[in-house]
This record gives sequence, structure tokens and C-alpha cells, in this order.
Amino acid sequence: MDEERALYIVRAGEAGSIERVLRDYSDKHRATFKFESTDEDKRKKLCEGIFKVLLKDIPTTCQVSCLEVLRILSRDKKVLVPVTTKENMQILLRLAKLNESDDSLEKVSEFPVIVESLKCLCNIVFNSQMAQQLSLELNLAAKLCNLLRKCKDRKFINDIKCFDLRLLFVLSLLHTDIRSQLRYELQGLPLLTQILESAFSIKWTDEYESAIDRNGPPLSPQETDCAIEALKALFNVTVDSWKVHKEGDSHQFRVMAAVLRHCLLIVGPTEDKTEELHSNAVNLLSNVPVSCLDVLICPLTHEETAPEATTLDELPSDKTAEKETVLKNNTMVYNGMNMEAIHVLLSFMEKRIDKGSSYREGLTPVLSLLTECSRAHRNIRKFLKDQVLPPLRDVTNRPEVGSTVRNKLVRLMTHVDLGVKQIAAEFLFVLCKERVDSLLKYTGYGNAAGLLAARGLLAGGRGDNWYSEDEDTDTEEYKNAKPNINLITGHLEEPMPNPIDEMTEEQKEYEAMKLVNMLDKLSREELLKPMGLKPDGTITPLEEALNQYSVIEETSSDTD
Repeated sequence: MDEERALYIVRAGEAGSIERVLRDYSDKHRATFKFESTDEDKRKKLCEGIFKVLLKDIPTTCQVSCLEVLRILSRDKKVLVPVTTKENMQILLRLAKLNESDDSLEKVSEFPVIVESLKCLCNIVFNSQMAQQLSLELNLAAKLCNLLRKCKDRKFINDIKCFDLRLLFVLSLLHTDIRSQLRYELQGLPLLTQILESAFSIKWTDEYESAIDRNGPPLSPQETDCAIEALKALFNVTVDSWKVHKEGDSHQFRVMAAVLRHCLLIVGPTEDKTEELHSNAVNLLSNVPVSCLDVLICPLTHEETAPEATTLDELPSDKTAEKETVLKNNTMVYNGMNMEAIHVLLSFMEKRIDKGSSYREGLTPVLSLLTECSRAHRNIRKFLKDQVLPPLRDVTNRPEVGSTVRNKLVRLMTHVDLGVKQIAAEFLFVLCKERVDSLLKYTGYGNAAGLLAARGLLAGGRGDNWYSEDEDTDTEEYKNAKPNINLITGHLEEPMPNPIDEMTEEQKEYEAMKLVNMLDKLSREELLKPMGLKPDGTITPLEEALNQYSVIEETSSDTD
């Protein structure tokens, strides 16, 4: 009934009556996302009628009402099939100022029309394959970049920037060709980085260092939304950059990484918005070539080195680390380097672990980022080692029991999700400089067995990557307890009585044969397959492993 009345007025009414009936329709269906199939034809005709009205010379308020209803109707994919034409797309491009060749964003009264047109285009392009093809034909990505350049430094049109960026994200998500166009032809990387700088109001103190106002207000909701959309669009533009990038692009990636460092050190209007902002920053940092991530840490500024430092003895017990890590003016410092951004990433990772769900989407990006940073940058690795794997003192509890970051990560090493357990184990392995003995000290053999089997390191040794040769120093508590630590569980156990001490020789022989027969039965029924270690540390069937050791023994025996 609503569609019939609106359609009648749109076809025959004047601008004033059209505006009123469409405003009523918009108010009633603002939260509608599912429509009755019986009124599908009426909604199609209403869309067609609205496009015809938009061709006329009507007041701005009437244009806004038309576009609001069109945005609501464009949520229905079936309705878009007959109305998605080149002519109709061009109408929306014109209203969104995407066809303008001059710098004409001066009429504030036109801004609501531009915003609503961009919203309509977002829905239509996302829901219609025809619109996606027309976007390529109309070179929509270039038009969006042109509009961004007009308003990148103008704070009072954040809504225009926000929906321009959202449409750019949708296009680059649906078309890989547009990603390449944005990256190389349209210079999307520097453009979108500048949009982020503007959203954060960054003031540079050095080439890759920005001033952080710790007492300043949080980002406004509009600035936060704009920044999030820019981060998402940048992610699509740089999605393959960590694998392939030109040497000349390093400067631009470092600038972007410096902007992202600034992003990690500020807060949004709410805790949820701050987490969303930091989550998108983490995703984007994963695309930055690892050699450019050194800008996440920087030497201390004069203000940071000024008054006094807080020693680790004054830190909370769960944050105690080695003597190189101190707090200076609420800034985490390691070896004279500002580690605040890395500390934020570590805290972000811990929060994602504590959530206990969606580990693959929410946790693995930040774990992977910290792993690669640790592998490539020594100071970052050593700082994270101090925070995650401080020198062992209490070894009475299993490594997976407790509330420290180490305990939480060790629990993930046996997670049911293969990807999660692998990246958690890899992170700890890198912090241990890929030394098996060091990893086992912090995790126990049982928790680390999966990683070691996959890497062929069950027999010990270390990984393929090179690390500095500085040695870890064990605490006196650990040295005293080490002889009694269970290597499998990784903790100190009370001596248990030996159950066979009180058995006679006949009982021992009987139990041994019983065990052999059970294993033989399981092996013959293929419920259990005996495995052994090859000389290179990888797992293989037991017979093959024994044969290889026999060959080695024969070839190395003394023939004199």
C-alpha cells in the first residue's frame, strides 16, 4: 500500500507532494532490510519513477528525499535488475559531484545530496553485478579519487569522504583490476595515506615520527569512521605489497607505517570504536613490507627522556621484565627505544585471546604481525621476549596454567584450530630465537610437539633463521628446580612412587608381555601405527626409522 501511494504521487504529483510522501515512506522503512516479494514490481516501478524525478529541476530537499528512498529500495537485489542502467548510474554520479571537472564543493546545501548519492551508489554497486560492470566502464574509481583530492584537507565534509572511501573499498573488494589501477595509475597509496593524516590531524616532528598529544581529546565519531574506511580501502590497495613491491616504494610504505603507529597510540570516541580502529590498523600493517616496520619503534624524544624513569621494580608483577625495559613518562622504553606501539599491539593481542572466540579472524592477524616483526627486527623481538617470556622463576605450575600472556599463548598451542595453534607456536618459537631447548623450557615438550613435528625438530636443534648469539640467563630458582622438571609437562613435579618397585620379576615380565601384546594388536588392526624419528628429526614409520639408523651404524663402524 505504501508503494502504491508513493508511486502515484511520484508519477503525478509536484515536487512538494513528492517530497512529503517520500519522506513518510523513508521514515516508515528506515530500518527495513527485508521486503515482501508480493510488492516487488511496485518497488521496481517506484525506483524507475524516482530516477525520472531526479532528472527534473527540483529543490535540494526533494532530491534528498528521493535519494533516501532509493537507498532503502536498493537493499533489495531483485529490484535493482531493471533499474541499473548506464543512464541511471550517470544520474547518481552527477548528483554525487563525481562528474565535476572543477573544484566545486562550495555549496554546503548540496552536501546532503552528495552524501545520499554516494550511499545509494554503495548499495547499488555492492548488490548489482551490472552496476559493478558499469563502474568499470564509467571509470568510477578515478572519479572517486578525484573527489577525494577535492576534499582531503577539509574537515567539515567528513561524511562525503567517508562514503567516498566506502565506495572505493567496495569497488576494490569486488574487482582486483581496480586494486592495481588504484595502486599505480591513480596513486591511491599516497592519496589514502594523506586522508589518514588529515583524519588524525598528524603533525610530523621528523621524517617518520609524529607528535602524540597524550592529553588531547579522543577522535570524533566522524573522524574515526573516516579513518576506518580509509584503512579498509588501503588494505585492498596494498594487499599483495608484502610479497612484491618496488624498492622506490619503501619511503611511501614507511610513511604509511608511521601513520599507523600514530593510529595505534590514539583512541576513538568509545572503547569499541578504538578496538575497530586498531584492528583495521593491524590488518593494514600486515601488508607493509616487514623491512619497513622498523618505524613502529623510534628513539626517545626529548620530552620522553626528560624527567624520571620508573624502574621495573615499581611495575605490576605481571609486567616485570628484564632491566632494559622501563617506563618513562608512561611510555614503554627498551634499550632507549620507544616501544609504545609494540606494547599496544601486544595488549591488543591479549584482549583478542581473552575474548575466547573468532581466533582465526581476530587473533591470527596480530599474532602473525608480531611474529614477522620479531623475526626481522632484533629490538622488537627482545622487547616482546621480555614481556611474553620473562625469566622463569615459578615452575611449580604447568606452562598452560595461569593468567600471564605466556600461559595464554601456550594454551593456544593445543587449540583445535590448526591455523591458530600454528601461529601461536611460531610466535613463541621466534621469541626463543628458534631454539628448541629454549622453547621447551617455556612450554614443555607436550605443548610444543606439534610445531616440532611439523618443522622436523623433534630431535632438537634450531630453525633455519639466524639470530644473534646472546644467551638467555636462567634465574637461580629455575637452575635449582631444573633437574626435577618434567620435560613433557614443563613444570616441577613431586617425585612419584615407582609402581614396579614392589613387583617380582615374574610380575614385571607378565606386565611387559601384556603391553607388547596390546600394542601388537593395535598395530595389526591399524588402530595404532608405531612411529620413530629419522636422523633428521622428522617422523616416519618405526621400521623405516630403525633401518635408517642401522645403515648409519654400518657405514660409520670401525672396519679395522
